[in-house]
Amino acid sequence: MQKLLPSALVAVMLCAMLLPASAQIQNSPPPTSAAVLPLTAALRQALANNPDIAAARREVQASEGALRQAGVMPNPELSAFVEDARQDSRSTTIQINQALELGGKRGARVSVAERSRSAALNELAIKSAEIRAAVTTHFFAVLIAQERQRLATVSLELAQRASHAASRQVNLGKIPPLEATRAGIAESGVRVELAQANSELMIARQGLATAMGNKLAAEQQLQAEFHTLPALPSMQKLTQALARSPLMQRAQLEVDKRVSMSALEKSRQIPDLTLSIGSKREQQTGRNQAIVGISIPLNLFDRNQGNLQEALSRADKARDELTATENRLHGEVLQAHQRLSLAREEAEMLKKTMLPGAQQAYELAIKGFEYGKFNFMDVLDAQRSLLQARAQYLRSLSEAQRAAAEIEAYLGDSEFSLFTATSSF
Repeated sequence: MQKLLPSALVAVMLCAMLLPASAQIQNSPPPTSAAVLPLTAALRQALANNPDIAAARREVQASEGALRQAGVMPNPELSAFVEDARQDSRSTTIQINQALELGGKRGARVSVAERSRSAALNELAIKSAEIRAAVTTHFFAVLIAQERQRLATVSLELAQRASHAASRQVNLGKIPPLEATRAGIAESGVRVELAQANSELMIARQGLATAMGNKLAAEQQLQAEFHTLPALPSMQKLTQALARSPLMQRAQLEVDKRVSMSALEKSRQIPDLTLSIGSKREQQTGRNQAIVGISIPLNLFDRNQGNLQEALSRADKARDELTATENRLHGEVLQAHQRLSLAREEAEMLKKTMLPGAQQAYELAIKGFEYGKFNFMDVLDAQRSLLQARAQYLRSLSEAQRAAAEIEAYLGDSEFSLFTATSSF
């Protein structure tokens, strides 16, 4: 039987390097000197600073200009004619020509411009939903990366103390050198995990800063309860919310726009009138003559038939795309809902069963080693199982939050938030 480590050393390892079960997964207290950034503030900053949001707002402004221009009447035309170069027999004609649009062309143009403006506003809503989802995902990714870094740091401290203790016991001849070698290998593995955790935290912070459009966000201290699971709504509620989501509205607005464009092309089949009013001055007789005229094109060859056919076909295409979008979004939301449900179940099982079991197994291994029932590698194996359970729990939380953010991006409704209606366990 392996000789024992001193009881005092085991107690120090257990108290100084293991967190109690009630504090296994928790946020590190934010430093008082750093600016604290809650999720709501991060979302506000992102919507105010993100360049994609700014570009979408510019498009809305451009569509408002197009709508204003669509309702403007054609400008009148002033023309002047001089007949005969000789002054005595010269006649001068001055007239104003005004095009009169027939067939409802101006109303059709305004309808198309209104649909374009609605589409621009909808694109702004879609982009806002995407930014909110991205910021939420990166926000919780930073929190989880911080927790992984903290756990890796604690694990490294534990591995270092275990390695030093094993080396001392080898020097005292109480355990074979193989045990010290194994402890050193375990310490090296934990160092690699800590390096990976540091890298993941840096990448997560940079991703959050990019999503927020604020470089300083990478240095701010975040504030949130990341171990609180997002809510799991029913598929019926999700389907109802999806029907009025910006992504569905985008497809519907495209149909409406194409129908309006078809009406515009149809109105262009009716020719416009040009009304002419003017005066003609006969230099030779000294008389002024009033001129009134009207002109209308003859639709003998170009009846806008090709443009109308194109517009009608594109309207049918938009209807087909609306059906395809509805089917695609419903399937993607269903998949995200299933991932959220699975991640919640996994996280709950880990929190209620595996984490307490792994914690208890580790404590039993420590006690068994103290009483000579287990060797040192049994303690390391129990420690590794506990750390793996914690890492798996963090992955489950991350997947749940990512799936919830994806659902919110599909719904695009800031009032339908899975993170404000959370459920803790």
